[in-house]
Amino acid sequence: MSLTARFSCLSDNDPDALSVEQARSFIRSQLTPVGTHERVALRSALGRVLASDVIAPFNVPAHDNSAMDGYALRHADLASGGETRLRVIGTALAGKVFAGSVGAGECVRIMTGALPPAGTDTVVIQELVRVDGDHLIIPAGQRAGQNIRLAGEDLASGRPALAAGRLIRPAELGLMASLGCAEVSVYRRLRVAFFSTGDELCSIGRPLADGEVYDSNRYTIFGMLTRLGCEVLDLGVVRDDSASLEAAFRDATAAADVVITSGGVSVGEADFVKPLMAKLGEVLFWKIAMKPGRPMAFGRIGGGERAAWLFGLPGNPVAVMAAFYQFVRDALYVLMGADPAPAVPLLPAVSSVAMRKAPGRTEFQRGIVSQVDGQSCVRPAGGQGSGVLRSMSEANCFIVLEHDRGQVAVGDLVQVQLFDGLV
Repeated sequence: MSLTARFSCLSDNDPDALSVEQARSFIRSQLTPVGTHERVALRSALGRVLASDVIAPFNVPAHDNSAMDGYALRHADLASGGETRLRVIGTALAGKVFAGSVGAGECVRIMTGALPPAGTDTVVIQELVRVDGDHLIIPAGQRAGQNIRLAGEDLASGRPALAAGRLIRPAELGLMASLGCAEVSVYRRLRVAFFSTGDELCSIGRPLADGEVYDSNRYTIFGMLTRLGCEVLDLGVVRDDSASLEAAFRDATAAADVVITSGGVSVGEADFVKPLMAKLGEVLFWKIAMKPGRPMAFGRIGGGERAAWLFGLPGNPVAVMAAFYQFVRDALYVLMGADPAPAVPLLPAVSSVAMRKAPGRTEFQRGIVSQVDGQSCVRPAGGQGSGVLRSMSEANCFIVLEHDRGQVAVGDLVQVQLFDGLV
């Protein structure tokens, strides 16, 4: 079934009034991971996605060990009520096996990570006891087995330690290192080509002519893609003529898994862009009920092994970033093999100001969230026009005003999406 037919089969999907959630859901439903795997050194795996399960080759921890500095003893020696007095017969150190065993009425000083000496089954932390010469006085109330980490408690031998689809962060690096993994199988990096369209755009490094503006979109797109770990191919600024645009689309499709454009998807924009997208593939043109970023294109261009996913973003700088973070980011993670795609949660905050909002669209206002008297409060960051890129630089979150929401009063709870973790 064609992309258009699949989209048309979904109820309530009007391309002229598509909600943010409808667009997200449809995009995700069409995508599968790129599929190609490679093995890389562990330190090169940061930010990549696991292509196969990591199986624990042994128990972690490999042996029972003490979770705290304290004293190892036999729980059976402890009085049921009142204090217990035991003789200290030595010290157990991490990385060494304590010689001998512990008999009735005895205990051993033990360090964190050390193996409990033979005969012991409980560790009492050092802060709870009193030392009297070579004897130890232990208060009542100790549980059998306390403060001992059991072999395999963290990871059991032969069981998956990490599942395929996991994004590798610093914690995952450390976990795999603890299993002795020198290399790991990951999905290959996603290849993304991008370019801007428009005769008014000028690349940095040369003076502006009358009516020109410097192209900022390629730099924000470059930054967003690089932060996601993609291989990026910048095709520059493409002029508004059919031959140049067709060549750019064909070059991008031949080289990449995904093609991203900025500009040329709005009504009245760039006479050549939309017809060329349709000519070279199957592309849906949407008007999404959101602000900023209403116009957007999504589909496939090229054919066979040379097909690529296409995201046609708006031309205004803030609209480009909002559309990327709300649609493209998740899509790229799916194509990278991430399962599930790392989500950025919506968090509640109190609005410090009144905000105008009409029901019928989702708004992503740039905001500054801060702590005031222990409470998260948020306010808009400067001008909210879709061309005011400074507001994105000053902000630390999106204020997400839901589709059906109306006016926001001072003190109302709103949802915020923090840039930390998103960008």
